[in-house]
Amino acid sequence: MFIDEAEITVASGDGGNGCIAFRREKFVPRGGPSGGDGGNGGDVWVVANPSINTLYPLRHQTHYKAGRGEHGLGSNCHGKRGVDLTVDLPIGSIIRDADSGEILADLTEGGQRIRIARGGNGGWGNQHFATSTRQAPRFAKPGLPGEVRRLSIELKLLAEVAIIGLPNAGKSTLISAISAARPKIADYPFTTLTPNLGVVSRGTDTLVVADIPGLIAGAHEGAGLGIRFLKHVERCRALCQLVDSSTPGDAEGDVATIEGELAAFSPEIARRPRLLVASKADAAAPDRIESIRAAAARRGLPFFVISAAARTGLPELVHALFEAGKAAAPAETSVS
Repeated sequence: MFIDEAEITVASGDGGNGCIAFRREKFVPRGGPSGGDGGNGGDVWVVANPSINTLYPLRHQTHYKAGRGEHGLGSNCHGKRGVDLTVDLPIGSIIRDADSGEILADLTEGGQRIRIARGGNGGWGNQHFATSTRQAPRFAKPGLPGEVRRLSIELKLLAEVAIIGLPNAGKSTLISAISAARPKIADYPFTTLTPNLGVVSRGTDTLVVADIPGLIAGAHEGAGLGIRFLKHVERCRALCQLVDSSTPGDAEGDVATIEGELAAFSPEIARRPRLLVASKADAAAPDRIESIRAAAARRGLPFFVISAAARTGLPELVHALFEAGKAAAPAETSVS
């Protein structure tokens, strides 16, 4: 199940207490203090795991705690350090402090590892407190408690190109035709309920493409699947807007609806490089393709005609997607 928001509580380990002890050996009748230090508590780390693509596991386990440090022992023996705890998250996860809203980490690369909560320091044993006037201290320092944090985690997909459009525009069919992704496809609106990622290959080069669930008027305010999935467009470098050519009528309204929702959600996203694509060309309504072409010309956008089902026009579109996705500057990550 695709889950892109979760809240968990993490706690680093407490530090172990310092020890109060004295040397007791046969030929050392007045041995000095020998209490060892407590071990530091374990840290909590988050790691970007490329094999995970959802926050679903965090819905079942919401509390995570690292190991506490062991207490110090006599004979100057220090306690062991607490065991660190690692929380695996998908690439694209943004971790915030749920109470302050502070951004603690943004996992953008596989294997990226960031400490979220530091373990408490271990306490000093009584050996540290011996002085010329206090040769037998009978006290030690306790370990410090670890940090406890509530974390708000949000997943934003990392793709170079986002495929967008109204419901039933053929987005899922396209991504299944140009990649190994196999989303659910049916001839009714809102078939796609979650974003899908596909990797498009061209020789040794690859391009990550995201199929975003269909947008409708008012999406930026939550209409339809709304803002929940618009955020997955934020990291994309370029946009591929599909317009269904099998439905009759002027395409200007369909194109403008998507533009308006993007601009209302984020003006910066609306300015990204964009391709306009007439889909379902094998079943095109009269004059519909020309209407879409005219809308693209008015905006100065590259225009393509495809049929993912009939596999026509795809090589030219894939070439253009690579050019747009690789040539565009990396998108600035919005974490507001």
